[in-house]
Order: sequence, then C-alpha cells, then structure tokens
Amino acid sequence: MAASSRSGSSQTGNSKKFWLLGGGILLVIALYTGGWFYAASALKTTVLKAIAPRDQAGVTGECSDIEFRGYPFRIGLFCSKVDVDDNVNGVSATFGALRSAAQVYAPSHIVWELDSPAEIRTTNGLSVSAQWANLQASLTTKLQGVDHSSTVIEGLKATAVSSYTGQTISFDAARTEIHLRQNGADLDGAISVQDANTAIKDWPQLFPKLSASIDLTIAGKAGLIDGSDPNGLNGSAGELRRIVADIGDGKVMTLTGPFSFDEQGFLSGKFKLEIERLGPWGDSLKQAFPDLAPTVSTATKMLKALAGGRDKVSVDLVVDRGNATVSGFIPLGQIPPI
Repeated sequence: MAASSRSGSSQTGNSKKFWLLGGGILLVIALYTGGWFYAASALKTTVLKAIAPRDQAGVTGECSDIEFRGYPFRIGLFCSKVDVDDNVNGVSATFGALRSAAQVYAPSHIVWELDSPAEIRTTNGLSVSAQWANLQASLTTKLQGVDHSSTVIEGLKATAVSSYTGQTISFDAARTEIHLRQNGADLDGAISVQDANTAIKDWPQLFPKLSASIDLTIAGKAGLIDGSDPNGLNGSAGELRRIVADIGDGKVMTLTGPFSFDEQGFLSGKFKLEIERLGPWGDSLKQAFPDLAPTVSTATKMLKALAGGRDKVSVDLVVDRGNATVSGFIPLGQIPPI
C-alpha cells in the first residue's frame, strides 16, 4: 500500500513538471512571437522613415497590402506600393513595391529594395517621375535613430516638370550611390554618379556626360539622416571636402571649401576651384555647346591668364547669399535658394 501511494505521488509530480515545462515553452513562444511582431512593426516604421525622412505632424507613410514574413528566424516586410504624404509642405509621393528584411539576431541592420516607378508631386506645381533598374539599400539603427545608411541605384532615369513654367529637366545615370552616417552631432555624406546626363528641354545641352562625386560634412545635422531634425539645411554650415566632376581623358574639375545656408536657404561659401587640362575642357565644352563657344573661349582665356598661362587652373570661387563670383569680382550668376 505504501509503495502504491509513492508511485501515485511520483506520477502526479511528473505530471505537474510536464505541464509546467509545457506551459513555460508556450510562454516563451508567446513572448518570442510578440517580440517578433513588435520588431516587424518597428522595421516598417524605420524603413518608411528612410524613404521619407521627416519626424513631424502632417507627414505619413503607408504600405499597401502589407505582409510580414520570415517568422521565426527572419523579420521581413513586403508591400505592393508605398505612399508618402507631407501635408505641411504640400508634397506627396508614390513608389512601387517594397521588400525589406532583418535577421532576428541583428534587428538593427536592415536591408531593403524599392521598385520603380516613383511619382513626386508638390503644391507649387513641380512633379518628378523616376524609374530605375534596381534600388537596394541598407541601414543600421541605434538608440539615437539611424546611425548610417547606404543606397545604390542602377539605371536611374528621372524627369522633373514645372506646371508653372512649363520647363522640363531630365536626368539619367548608370549608377548612383548615396552614403550617409552620423558623426557625433554632425552628418557625413558621400554621393557619386557614373555616366550622368542632364538635359533641359528647348535649351542647349548645358552639361556634358560626366561622372561626379561629393564628400561633405554638415555640422549639427546628424538628425537629417532619419528626419529627427525638422529644420532641414536652412541655417546650417559645413565643409565641402571635395566635389569632383570628370568628363574623361583627364579633364577633371574639383571644388573644396566651407559653406553655409542662411535661414532663407541662400548659399554662401569660399571655395577653391581647380581645373585640370583647361584647354581640353574648353574644347569639349565648345563641342558640346556650339552656341556658347564665344563665351567659353573668353572664360578659358581669362582663367589661363589668372593661372599664368598654365593648363591647370586654381581660382577662388566666392558665393555670397547666392551671388557667385570668381575671386570676389568676376560675376558668374545667381544660385537660387534651396
């Protein structure tokens, strides 16, 4: 009788342990599942901020036909279309399908792809349409928002049309790269384009086919990377480490120097402009823009005189609230505010 009692007690204890173990497993699964869906929702918010980097009332981003995939080991977000509306500035945009993902063990590192076409419209009559062969991006988040991001666009073709002026500007590039990162309170940026063309309808071809790169730092503007800085570039200052424009055969133009934007968006700066192979640059520009040949010849002679007849020219380019001059006294024109 005692043995039978001990056996029953043992079975009861084992049964309790089994149910406790099973309940613990179910609790862990429930908590993990809840955490997975929370991370998936955070993924959506982060990616939409990367597409429309603003953090203020009146700006919304929506995914159509949203699906979360990849459970349990991968966090994936899929949308058939992305819509962004900025009611504050009167801007709306639509994009194609979005695919993004992050690994459960590294949720702060997100990769995403966005399909064309893209349509951007503003209340001041500007509309932009764009297509591309492939757009891939990655970003890494931290407690203070997006730490750094990289975007690569293959085969970009874009057209901007103003309904007020009737003007049309087209741009295409074989490859475009955009790299941004927080550097303390500052924002570092590097942008490059390969085999880029820009054309203005009914105007002479002002820009030759070129490859270009920009490397700069904007002080105190780390929040621009994810929209947590609501003020934009107005009132900012920074350092242009290097802009390089290359039209081939050693014809290279480089621009460096400090810059700033006032509260109205006008650019000011003191830049150093260097031109390699000035003579061939002038010849290429005259071939590309025959209507501007006399102006190009005059400018080439003037720059060579400033360089003492050498084919490598280095001059000061001064911009004062949008008014651009060479060495502060030879006018070049007015740069509109951003």
